[in-house]
Formats: sequence, structure tokens, C-alpha cells
Amino acid sequence: MTTPVLEARGLTKHFAVHDGGGTGRPRLPAVSRPVVHAVEDVSLKLPPAHVTAVVGESGSGKSTLARLLARLISPTSGQVLLNGHAAPRGRRRRLEYARTVQMVLQDPFASLNPLHDVRYHLSRPFRVHGLARPGAELDEKMADLLERVALTPADAYLRKYPHELSGGQRQRVAIARALAVRPQVLLADEPVSMLDVSIRLGVLNLLGDLRDREKLAILYITHDIASARYLADEIVVMYAGQLVESGPAEAVTDQPAHPYTRLLLSAAPDPERSTQPQLRGRGAPPSLVRPPSGCRFRARCPHAMPICAEQVPPQFPAGTGHSGACWLLDTEAGRAAPAGPAPAPPGDEPAGDLSDHGKHA
Repeated sequence: MTTPVLEARGLTKHFAVHDGGGTGRPRLPAVSRPVVHAVEDVSLKLPPAHVTAVVGESGSGKSTLARLLARLISPTSGQVLLNGHAAPRGRRRRLEYARTVQMVLQDPFASLNPLHDVRYHLSRPFRVHGLARPGAELDEKMADLLERVALTPADAYLRKYPHELSGGQRQRVAIARALAVRPQVLLADEPVSMLDVSIRLGVLNLLGDLRDREKLAILYITHDIASARYLADEIVVMYAGQLVESGPAEAVTDQPAHPYTRLLLSAAPDPERSTQPQLRGRGAPPSLVRPPSGCRFRARCPHAMPICAEQVPPQFPAGTGHSGACWLLDTEAGRAAPAGPAPAPPGDEPAGDLSDHGKHA
């Protein structure tokens, strides 16, 4: 099996809850402050020439995971491996890491400085990393970058400012800037969610071309499981900071192993369905300051059993390269996951952010 370019092993991130200093209440000692369990024991691998999609609703820990992999924040526990070795430490080594692992943010207008033109944004990574001499060499490399992201002719874009570009063009410039240092990994944090529906497909196809042409390992973060199926080779589903299912994209979407994945798929419009299901749930995702015992999805799950409140489910096999963290998959105990989408659970409250998937699919 190919050694993954980037690998996360048991990554955990807890954020301390600030007690609101200046409100007149006494400050709690640092050791006594509650924490937000944002990411809990997540492991995944990013092989070369491979797109891995991380899917989940808002607050599931997707962006925190990307920031951990980019080393913008330090994990509470766990390890990040680059090409099979522990991620390097020290300022100079961190700069080398940044050359290998680049990030594309959700909002291209916010990630580009409005005071500078495209030429400035593309030339800066070359200057910071010493990859090109000013003059003809730098101009040639910047023109090549714009051609790689289908912004041609290059001269028509180099002198433009972010406000003079469309949303899709701005995101392509942001991707071109990330490609300037010839990375091996691209972490794309919801790169199309801020774009018009009509131009999302073009950016997704660009990411797919970069995977095939430049053999990039791409982490595609999204709340839209339909776009994840279209682009990704593998899908990882997160809920309340934990990984609940992973496997080949077609296996996860055609034969979902976890009830949460089934609900996400049911919430996405499908033109082949004669009627779209109206999901009903049991409230919202749990508090990550005081997460529930056992399975964190159990309060919303239509198949919850007593063991779900007692023990955290491990990853059970659900097929070749396919696994799910659900006690329904524990065949040794005589349980078996029901076939097809999960039935809508009883209740009068809408299923939290699950309905958002239908809006963006």
C-alpha cells in the first residue's frame, strides 16, 4: 500500500472555555476550566493522487481537523505524520512543512488582501520560499500558475484586484497561490460553499484535475455529501468531533453503515426520488463541553439501544475498506444494520442542521 503523504493518528483537540474575565465573577483556575471536545481521536490517511472528503454538519470538527493537519494549531494529543515521519518542529522546519502542506480557505475574498493585486498574491510565496528570481523567471512562473487554474490569458488577471474578479476567479487565484510552492497536500476547507451554484462545478473539476495531473493528496472538507460523492475517492463522516464512518465514496453513499450518514443522504435532494423525505429529528447535536456518554449520536438516532449510552462504539468493518462506529454493525453480538436509509425518528422538532444539506446539495 502506498505510504500516505499526510497521516493523522489519534488526533484530539480540546479548547479551554474562557470564563468571561471582567464580568465580576471570579476566574476559575486553568485546570478547572471546562473544555470543548472539538476533535476526538480522529485517524485518517491522505495518499497521493487521492481526494479524501470530510463530511459533516456545522460544528462537527471538520475545520478544526484541517487546522490541525496544517499545523496552524497544536493537538491536545495525537500525532501528524508527513511521508511516514513525525511532522518537523522548529521555525525553519515548519516553513518546509508549509511548502508541502498548503491550505485553501472557504472565503476567497477574505483570504486575498483587497489592497493588493493578483501579481502580488502570486509572487509572495515565491519570495518567501526563495523559489524564483525577480524578473522574467518570476513572471513566467506566475503565468504558468494562472494557466494551471484555467485563468488565461495571464496578463488579463495579474493586474486585477480581488474586487474585480468573480467569486470563482478569486478562488482559482487562491488555489494558484497554494500551488506556487509545489505542495504535495492541499487542504481545501469548503472551497465552493461561498460560490454561486453555477460555478461550483468548475472549481470541483479543477481540484479533480489537480489530483490526476499533479498527483496531489487533497482533503476536501464539505457539508454537502453529494459533492463529496462527485469529487472524492474516499469519504470520512464526522459527527460531534468524532469519526463515525469512512470508506470508498460509492460505498459510503450507496450503502451507508451509520444512521447519521443515512440521514445526511436522505436530506440531500435526489432527482431520481419521486418525493423528497421530510426529516424529523430529536433536537440538535450534543454539547461538546459536556458530551454525552457512549455514542454521541444516540439522542438523535432512531435505532438507539441501551449499549449506545454505555460504551463508545469502535470502528466495525462494513465492507472492503469501509467501516462505521455503530453498535448496529456488531455482528458478534447478533446485531445487524438495517438496509437502506434510516426511517425518520419520531418527534416534532426538525433535525437541527441536517436540513442544511438539502439547501446546498
